[in-house]
Amino acid sequence: MAVRLRLKRMGRTNRPSYRIVAADARTPRDGRIIENIGSYLPLQPNEDEQVNLDVERARHWVSVGAVATDTVASILKKHGIDARRK
Repeated sequence: MAVRLRLKRMGRTNRPSYRIVAADARTPRDGRIIENIGSYLPLQPNEDEQVNLDVERARHWVSVGAVATDTVASILKKHGIDARRK
């Protein structure tokens, strides 16, 4: 099973919020997930409160071969996790 770290959209119209999740690459964007590892609130005015991430679990998923999408990879990079595609 190919695991991908990606965003799952939540929230209402014009007020997006996202969960950072580990999901099977074949499932739809808002479909079934394996694990929720954080959240991303892009409309939050304070940048320190935009991302809530379980860094230990994110490192675990990257270490077992999960591939992050571009957006999630940039979020992980800000937290010191290298999630480049190899």
